[in-house]
Amino acid sequence: MPVSNDFSARLEQSLEGIVEHYSTPFHLYDEKGIRETGNALIDAFAGVESFREYFAVKALPNPSVMKLMQSMGFGFDCSSIAELALSRQIGARGEEIMFTSNNTSPKEFAAAAADGGCILNLDDISLIDKIPEMPELICFRYNPGERRTGNSIIGNPVESKYGVSHDQLLDAYRQAKARGAKRFGLHTMLASNELNHAYMVETTRMLLERVEWISSELDITFDFINIGGGLGIPYRPEEKPLDVVSMGREISKLFELFKKQHGYMPKLCVESGRYMTGPHGVLVTSAINRKEIYRTYVGVDSCMSSLMRPGMYGAYHHISVLGKTGDDETVDVVGSLCENNDKFAVQRSMPRMADGDILYIHDTGAHGHSMGFNYNGKPRPKELLLREDGSVELIRREERLNDLFATLSFESNTYTPAD
Repeated sequence: MPVSNDFSARLEQSLEGIVEHYSTPFHLYDEKGIRETGNALIDAFAGVESFREYFAVKALPNPSVMKLMQSMGFGFDCSSIAELALSRQIGARGEEIMFTSNNTSPKEFAAAAADGGCILNLDDISLIDKIPEMPELICFRYNPGERRTGNSIIGNPVESKYGVSHDQLLDAYRQAKARGAKRFGLHTMLASNELNHAYMVETTRMLLERVEWISSELDITFDFINIGGGLGIPYRPEEKPLDVVSMGREISKLFELFKKQHGYMPKLCVESGRYMTGPHGVLVTSAINRKEIYRTYVGVDSCMSSLMRPGMYGAYHHISVLGKTGDDETVDVVGSLCENNDKFAVQRSMPRMADGDILYIHDTGAHGHSMGFNYNGKPRPKELLLREDGSVELIRREERLNDLFATLSFESNTYTPAD
Protein backbone atom coordinates (compact mmCIF):
# COMPACT_ATOMS: atom_id res chain seq x y z
CA MET A 1 0.00 0.00 0.00
CA PRO A 2 2.22 2.86 -1.23
CA VAL A 3 0.87 6.45 -1.67
CA SER A 4 -2.90 6.74 -1.43
CA ASN A 5 -5.12 6.54 -4.50
CA ASP A 6 -6.35 10.05 -3.70
CA PHE A 7 -2.83 11.51 -3.62
CA SER A 8 -1.86 9.61 -6.76
CA ALA A 9 -4.94 10.85 -8.66
CA ARG A 10 -4.42 14.47 -7.69
CA LEU A 11 -0.71 14.23 -8.47
CA GLU A 12 -1.13 12.63 -11.89
CA GLN A 13 -3.74 15.18 -12.86
CA SER A 14 -1.19 17.99 -12.80
CA LEU A 15 2.22 16.28 -12.81
CA GLU A 16 3.10 17.07 -16.42
CA GLY A 17 2.53 20.77 -15.76
CA ILE A 18 4.51 20.64 -12.52
CA VAL A 19 7.44 18.98 -14.31
CA GLU A 20 7.28 21.52 -17.12
CA HIS A 21 7.34 24.37 -14.59
CA TYR A 22 9.99 23.09 -12.18
CA SER A 23 11.86 20.37 -14.16
CA THR A 24 12.95 17.10 -12.56
CA PRO A 25 14.12 15.82 -10.17
CA PHE A 26 12.22 17.00 -7.11
CA HIS A 27 10.60 15.74 -3.92
CA LEU A 28 6.93 16.68 -3.63
CA TYR A 29 4.86 16.51 -0.43
CA ASP A 30 1.09 16.46 0.01
CA GLU A 31 -0.38 18.91 2.53
CA LYS A 32 -3.83 17.25 2.45
CA GLY A 33 -2.45 13.82 3.30
CA ILE A 34 -0.20 15.11 6.07
CA ARG A 35 -3.09 16.92 7.74
CA GLU A 36 -5.37 13.89 7.47
CA THR A 37 -2.76 11.67 9.10
CA GLY A 38 -2.16 14.18 11.88
CA ASN A 39 -5.85 14.54 12.66
CA ALA A 40 -6.33 10.77 12.61
CA LEU A 41 -3.51 10.40 15.15
CA ILE A 42 -5.16 12.98 17.42
CA ASP A 43 -8.50 11.20 17.14
CA ALA A 44 -6.92 7.82 17.89
CA PHE A 45 -5.67 9.05 21.26
CA ALA A 46 -8.78 11.01 22.23
CA GLY A 47 -9.22 8.65 25.19
CA VAL A 48 -6.03 9.94 26.84
CA GLU A 49 -6.49 13.15 28.81
CA SER A 50 -3.41 14.83 27.32
CA PHE A 51 -1.70 13.74 24.11
CA ARG A 52 0.98 15.35 21.98
CA GLU A 53 2.84 14.33 18.88
CA TYR A 54 6.42 15.60 18.68
CA PHE A 55 7.24 15.47 14.97
CA ALA A 56 10.66 13.88 14.40
CA VAL A 57 12.42 16.70 12.58
CA LYS A 58 15.07 14.34 11.19
CA ALA A 59 12.43 12.76 8.96
CA LEU A 60 11.68 15.94 7.00
CA PRO A 61 13.51 19.05 8.23
CA ASN A 62 11.72 21.67 6.17
CA PRO A 63 10.14 24.71 7.88
CA SER A 64 7.12 24.74 5.55
CA VAL A 65 6.23 21.16 6.52
CA MET A 66 7.05 21.83 10.16
CA LYS A 67 4.58 24.73 10.14
CA LEU A 68 1.87 22.26 9.11
CA MET A 69 2.74 20.21 12.21
CA GLN A 70 2.70 23.31 14.38
CA SER A 71 -0.75 24.26 13.09
CA MET A 72 -2.08 20.93 14.38
CA GLY A 73 -0.64 21.58 17.85
CA PHE A 74 2.36 19.28 17.48
CA GLY A 75 5.77 19.82 18.98
CA PHE A 76 9.16 18.82 17.61
CA ASP A 77 11.52 15.98 18.44
CA CYS A 78 15.09 17.17 17.87
CA SER A 79 18.44 15.42 18.11
CA SER A 80 20.88 18.08 16.90
CA ILE A 81 21.61 21.81 17.12
CA ALA A 82 20.39 22.29 13.54
CA GLU A 83 17.04 20.69 14.34
CA LEU A 84 16.69 22.86 17.44
CA ALA A 85 17.44 25.94 15.34
CA LEU A 86 14.87 25.00 12.68
CA SER A 87 12.19 24.44 15.32
CA ARG A 88 12.90 27.77 16.98
CA GLN A 89 12.94 29.60 13.66
CA ILE A 90 9.25 28.84 13.27
CA GLY A 91 8.49 29.89 16.85
CA ALA A 92 8.64 26.65 18.87
CA ARG A 93 9.81 27.20 22.43
CA GLY A 94 10.16 25.43 25.76
CA GLU A 95 8.09 22.28 26.15
CA GLU A 96 7.09 22.38 22.48
CA ILE A 97 10.53 20.88 21.80
CA MET A 98 11.93 17.59 23.04
CA PHE A 99 15.70 17.24 22.67
CA THR A 100 17.03 13.69 22.59
CA SER A 101 20.66 13.32 21.64
CA ASN A 102 23.37 10.84 22.49
CA ASN A 103 27.01 11.52 23.32
CA THR A 104 25.83 15.07 23.94
CA SER A 105 28.51 17.75 23.85
CA PRO A 106 28.72 20.91 26.01
CA LYS A 107 27.85 22.94 22.91
CA GLU A 108 24.67 20.91 22.43
CA PHE A 109 23.67 21.29 26.09
CA ALA A 110 24.10 25.05 25.74
CA ALA A 111 21.95 25.10 22.61
CA ALA A 112 19.26 23.02 24.32
CA ALA A 113 19.08 25.49 27.22
CA ALA A 114 19.05 28.61 25.01
CA ASP A 115 16.05 30.48 23.58
CA GLY A 116 13.49 29.31 26.10
CA GLY A 117 14.95 25.86 26.60
CA CYS A 118 13.22 22.57 25.82
CA ILE A 119 12.41 19.21 27.36
CA LEU A 120 15.79 17.57 27.87
CA ASN A 121 15.67 13.81 27.33
CA LEU A 122 18.92 12.31 28.59
CA ASP A 123 20.36 9.26 26.92
CA ASP A 124 23.03 8.39 29.50
CA ILE A 125 23.28 8.52 33.30
CA SER A 126 26.81 9.93 32.99
CA LEU A 127 25.35 13.07 31.37
CA ILE A 128 23.62 14.17 34.57
CA ASP A 129 26.76 15.77 35.98
CA LYS A 130 27.59 17.34 32.62
CA ILE A 131 24.44 19.46 32.43
CA PRO A 132 25.49 23.00 33.38
CA GLU A 133 22.17 23.61 35.14
CA MET A 134 19.57 20.92 35.83
CA PRO A 135 16.21 21.99 34.37
CA GLU A 136 13.03 21.67 36.40
CA LEU A 137 11.67 19.06 33.95
CA ILE A 138 13.91 16.15 32.99
CA CYS A 139 13.35 12.95 31.06
CA PHE A 140 15.43 9.82 30.56
CA ARG A 141 15.54 7.50 27.57
CA TYR A 142 15.12 3.96 28.84
CA ASN A 143 16.85 0.91 27.37
CA PRO A 144 15.22 -2.18 28.93
CA GLY A 145 17.91 -4.57 27.71
CA GLU A 146 16.83 -8.21 27.90
CA ARG A 147 13.51 -7.24 29.50
CA ARG A 148 12.10 -6.30 26.10
CA THR A 149 12.94 -7.18 22.51
CA GLY A 150 13.28 -4.56 19.83
CA ASN A 151 11.49 -5.15 16.56
CA SER A 152 13.23 -6.80 13.63
CA ILE A 153 14.44 -3.50 12.18
CA ILE A 154 15.86 -1.74 15.21
CA GLY A 155 17.36 -4.88 16.76
CA ASN A 156 18.20 -6.14 20.22
CA PRO A 157 18.15 -3.42 22.92
CA VAL A 158 21.22 -5.01 24.56
CA GLU A 159 23.20 -4.12 21.43
CA SER A 160 21.84 -0.59 21.16
CA LYS A 161 23.97 2.45 21.98
CA TYR A 162 20.89 4.31 23.17
CA GLY A 163 19.41 4.81 26.60
CA VAL A 164 19.82 4.30 30.32
CA SER A 165 19.97 0.63 31.33
CA HIS A 166 17.41 -0.91 33.65
CA ASP A 167 19.81 -1.17 36.59
CA GLN A 168 20.69 2.53 36.23
CA LEU A 169 17.15 3.84 35.98
CA LEU A 170 16.33 4.47 39.64
CA ASP A 171 19.67 6.09 40.29
CA ALA A 172 19.27 8.34 37.27
CA TYR A 173 16.07 9.85 38.64
CA ARG A 174 17.52 9.94 42.16
CA GLN A 175 20.53 11.95 40.95
CA ALA A 176 18.39 14.28 38.83
CA LYS A 177 16.10 14.93 41.78
CA ALA A 178 19.12 15.66 43.99
CA ARG A 179 20.33 18.24 41.45
CA GLY A 180 17.00 20.05 41.57
CA ALA A 181 14.69 18.40 39.03
CA LYS A 182 11.06 18.55 40.14
CA ARG A 183 9.14 17.20 37.13
CA PHE A 184 9.84 13.99 35.28
CA GLY A 185 9.24 12.10 32.05
CA LEU A 186 10.13 8.62 30.80
CA HIS A 187 10.93 7.77 27.18
CA THR A 188 11.86 4.76 25.10
CA MET A 189 12.13 3.87 21.44
CA LEU A 190 12.48 0.21 20.60
CA ALA A 191 10.87 -0.11 17.17
CA SER A 192 11.30 1.23 13.65
CA ASN A 193 8.59 1.08 10.99
CA GLU A 194 6.45 -1.16 13.20
CA LEU A 195 3.16 -2.23 11.57
CA ASN A 196 1.88 -4.36 14.48
CA HIS A 197 -0.04 -2.06 16.80
CA ALA A 198 0.23 -4.58 19.65
CA TYR A 199 3.96 -3.88 19.90
CA MET A 200 3.29 -0.21 20.70
CA VAL A 201 0.60 -1.18 23.22
CA GLU A 202 3.05 -3.41 25.06
CA THR A 203 5.69 -0.67 24.99
CA THR A 204 3.17 1.63 26.67
CA ARG A 205 2.38 -1.01 29.27
CA MET A 206 6.08 -1.42 30.01
CA LEU A 207 6.63 2.32 30.51
CA LEU A 208 3.62 2.69 32.80
CA GLU A 209 4.92 -0.22 34.90
CA ARG A 210 8.32 1.50 35.16
CA VAL A 211 6.58 4.72 36.20
CA GLU A 212 4.79 2.85 39.00
CA TRP A 213 8.07 1.34 40.17
CA ILE A 214 10.11 4.55 40.09
CA SER A 215 7.33 6.57 41.71
CA SER A 216 6.98 4.15 44.62
CA GLU A 217 10.73 4.07 45.23
CA LEU A 218 11.46 7.80 44.94
CA ASP A 219 8.13 9.44 45.81
CA ILE A 220 7.83 11.30 42.53
CA THR A 221 5.09 11.58 39.91
CA PHE A 222 5.53 11.71 36.17
CA ASP A 223 4.39 14.45 33.84
CA PHE A 224 4.51 12.22 30.78
CA ILE A 225 5.65 9.05 29.11
CA ASN A 226 6.95 9.08 25.54
CA ILE A 227 6.56 5.81 23.63
CA GLY A 228 8.88 7.11 20.92
CA GLY A 229 8.52 6.91 17.17
CA GLY A 230 8.59 3.79 15.09
CA LEU A 231 4.98 3.84 13.89
CA GLY A 232 5.23 2.14 10.52
CA ILE A 233 3.98 2.67 7.00
CA PRO A 234 3.41 -0.05 4.39
CA TYR A 235 6.02 0.42 1.66
CA ARG A 236 4.98 -2.65 -0.33
CA PRO A 237 1.56 -2.95 -2.04
CA GLU A 238 0.76 -6.19 -0.21
CA GLU A 239 1.46 -4.82 3.28
CA LYS A 240 -1.39 -3.79 5.58
CA PRO A 241 -1.27 -0.39 7.30
CA LEU A 242 -0.82 0.09 11.03
CA ASP A 243 -4.16 -0.13 12.87
CA VAL A 244 -3.81 3.19 14.66
CA VAL A 245 -7.46 3.15 15.83
CA SER A 246 -7.02 -0.13 17.74
CA MET A 247 -3.66 1.04 19.03
CA GLY A 248 -5.15 4.24 20.41
CA ARG A 249 -8.10 2.45 21.97
CA GLU A 250 -5.96 -0.16 23.74
CA ILE A 251 -3.40 2.38 24.93
CA SER A 252 -6.19 4.61 26.25
CA LYS A 253 -7.46 1.70 28.36
CA LEU A 254 -4.00 1.32 29.92
CA PHE A 255 -4.01 5.01 30.84
CA GLU A 256 -7.51 4.78 32.30
CA LEU A 257 -6.43 1.85 34.46
CA PHE A 258 -3.34 3.73 35.60
CA LYS A 259 -5.50 6.69 36.66
CA LYS A 260 -7.90 4.43 38.53
CA GLN A 261 -5.01 2.93 40.49
CA HIS A 262 -2.92 6.08 41.06
CA GLY A 263 -5.30 9.02 40.89
CA TYR A 264 -3.73 10.79 37.93
CA MET A 265 -2.95 10.25 34.28
CA PRO A 266 0.41 11.26 32.82
CA LYS A 267 0.55 12.90 29.43
CA LEU A 268 1.17 10.61 26.45
CA CYS A 269 3.76 11.66 23.87
CA VAL A 270 4.83 10.08 20.61
CA GLU A 271 7.52 11.28 18.21
CA SER A 272 6.46 10.04 14.80
CA GLY A 273 8.29 11.21 11.71
CA ARG A 274 7.95 8.55 9.03
CA TYR A 275 4.30 7.89 9.95
CA MET A 276 3.41 11.57 9.60
CA THR A 277 5.04 12.37 6.27
CA GLY A 278 6.45 9.21 4.68
CA PRO A 279 3.38 8.19 2.62
CA HIS A 280 2.75 11.80 1.61
CA GLY A 281 5.90 12.37 -0.44
CA VAL A 282 7.23 11.25 -3.80
CA LEU A 283 10.51 11.69 -5.66
CA VAL A 284 9.71 12.71 -9.23
CA THR A 285 12.36 11.93 -11.81
CA SER A 286 12.62 11.49 -15.60
CA ALA A 287 13.89 8.58 -17.65
CA ILE A 288 16.93 9.73 -19.62
CA ASN A 289 18.64 6.56 -20.82
CA ARG A 290 18.06 2.92 -21.58
CA LYS A 291 20.90 0.43 -21.46
CA GLU A 292 20.71 -3.16 -22.71
CA ILE A 293 23.54 -5.43 -21.53
CA TYR A 294 23.15 -8.47 -19.28
CA ARG A 295 20.15 -6.70 -17.80
CA THR A 296 17.97 -3.84 -18.91
CA TYR A 297 18.71 -0.62 -17.09
CA VAL A 298 16.49 2.45 -17.13
CA GLY A 299 18.58 5.47 -16.15
CA VAL A 300 16.89 8.46 -14.51
CA ASP A 301 17.99 12.02 -13.76
CA SER A 302 18.09 11.42 -10.01
CA CYS A 303 20.34 9.16 -7.97
CA MET A 304 20.74 7.76 -4.46
CA SER A 305 22.03 11.11 -3.21
CA SER A 306 18.32 12.09 -3.36
CA LEU A 307 16.99 8.85 -1.86
CA MET A 308 19.56 6.59 -0.27
CA ARG A 309 17.30 4.02 1.45
CA PRO A 310 17.19 1.50 -1.45
CA GLY A 311 20.95 1.64 -2.05
CA MET A 312 21.85 1.80 1.64
CA TYR A 313 19.90 -1.23 2.88
CA GLY A 314 17.77 -2.54 0.04
CA ALA A 315 14.60 -0.76 1.09
CA TYR A 316 11.63 -1.17 -1.24
CA HIS A 317 9.98 1.92 -2.74
CA HIS A 318 7.14 1.46 -5.19
CA ILE A 319 7.56 3.22 -8.54
CA SER A 320 4.86 4.49 -10.90
CA VAL A 321 5.28 5.70 -14.47
CA LEU A 322 2.99 8.56 -15.45
CA GLY A 323 0.42 7.41 -17.98
CA LYS A 324 1.62 3.81 -18.08
CA THR A 325 0.63 0.61 -16.29
CA GLY A 326 1.45 -3.06 -16.57
CA ASP A 327 4.38 -5.41 -16.07
CA ASP A 328 5.86 -5.36 -19.58
CA GLU A 329 9.52 -5.85 -18.69
CA THR A 330 11.94 -6.51 -15.86
CA VAL A 331 14.44 -3.70 -15.28
CA ASP A 332 16.78 -2.05 -12.82
CA VAL A 333 15.94 1.64 -12.30
CA VAL A 334 19.26 3.39 -11.70
CA GLY A 335 20.92 6.75 -11.22
CA SER A 336 24.24 8.14 -12.43
CA LEU A 337 26.27 7.89 -9.22
CA CYS A 338 29.63 6.16 -9.49
CA GLU A 339 28.48 3.31 -7.24
CA ASN A 340 26.79 0.08 -8.28
CA ASN A 341 24.25 0.26 -5.44
CA ASP A 342 22.80 3.44 -6.98
CA LYS A 343 19.54 1.68 -7.77
CA PHE A 344 15.95 2.61 -6.97
CA ALA A 345 14.64 -0.78 -8.10
CA VAL A 346 16.33 -4.09 -8.85
CA GLN A 347 14.79 -6.58 -11.29
CA ARG A 348 11.41 -4.91 -10.93
CA SER A 349 8.47 -5.64 -13.24
CA MET A 350 7.58 -2.29 -14.80
CA PRO A 351 5.76 -0.81 -17.79
CA ARG A 352 8.07 -0.42 -20.78
CA MET A 353 9.77 2.96 -20.43
CA ALA A 354 11.35 5.36 -22.90
CA ASP A 355 13.42 8.53 -22.56
CA GLY A 356 11.25 11.38 -21.32
CA ASP A 357 8.87 9.24 -19.27
CA ILE A 358 8.07 10.70 -15.84
CA LEU A 359 8.47 8.35 -12.87
CA TYR A 360 7.43 9.00 -9.31
CA ILE A 361 8.96 7.00 -6.48
CA HIS A 362 6.54 6.49 -3.59
CA ASP A 363 6.86 7.07 0.16
CA THR A 364 9.81 9.47 0.10
CA GLY A 365 8.23 11.95 2.51
CA ALA A 366 10.49 10.80 5.34
CA HIS A 367 14.22 10.06 5.32
CA GLY A 368 14.41 10.98 1.64
CA HIS A 369 15.83 14.44 1.15
CA SER A 370 17.02 14.57 4.75
CA MET A 371 19.33 11.57 4.30
CA GLY A 372 20.78 12.96 1.09
CA PHE A 373 24.48 13.47 0.51
CA ASN A 374 26.90 14.94 -2.00
CA TYR A 375 29.13 12.10 -3.15
CA ASN A 376 30.42 12.75 -6.69
CA GLY A 377 29.43 16.36 -6.04
CA LYS A 378 25.79 15.53 -6.72
CA PRO A 379 23.49 18.33 -5.55
CA ARG A 380 20.29 17.41 -3.74
CA PRO A 381 17.03 18.25 -5.53
CA LYS A 382 14.38 20.86 -4.80
CA GLU A 383 11.39 20.25 -2.54
CA LEU A 384 7.81 21.17 -3.45
CA LEU A 385 4.58 21.27 -1.43
CA LEU A 386 1.25 20.37 -3.03
CA ARG A 387 -1.22 22.59 -1.22
CA GLU A 388 -4.79 21.60 -0.43
CA ASP A 389 -6.07 24.03 -3.08
CA GLY A 390 -4.03 22.28 -5.79
CA SER A 391 -1.29 24.89 -6.06
CA VAL A 392 2.34 23.82 -5.80
CA GLU A 393 4.91 25.81 -3.82
CA LEU A 394 8.69 25.65 -3.94
CA ILE A 395 9.77 25.11 -0.32
CA ARG A 396 13.46 24.40 -0.92
CA ARG A 397 15.48 25.18 -4.02
CA GLU A 398 17.88 22.66 -5.48
CA GLU A 399 21.50 22.70 -4.34
CA ARG A 400 24.01 24.37 -6.65
CA LEU A 401 27.72 24.04 -7.15
CA ASN A 402 28.33 27.23 -5.15
CA ASP A 403 26.57 25.60 -2.19
CA LEU A 404 28.83 22.56 -2.44
CA PHE A 405 31.98 24.65 -2.71
CA ALA A 406 31.08 27.22 -0.01
CA THR A 407 33.16 25.49 2.67
CA LEU A 408 36.26 25.75 0.48
CA SER A 409 36.24 29.53 0.92
CA PHE A 410 37.77 30.54 4.25
CA GLU A 411 40.40 32.69 5.88
CA SER A 412 43.88 31.20 6.11
CA ASN A 413 44.32 29.34 9.37
CA THR A 414 47.52 27.40 9.93
CA TYR A 415 48.82 25.71 13.05
CA THR A 416 52.56 25.85 13.54
CA PRO A 417 54.11 23.63 16.24
CA ALA A 418 56.15 25.43 18.86
CA ASP A 419 59.93 24.91 18.74
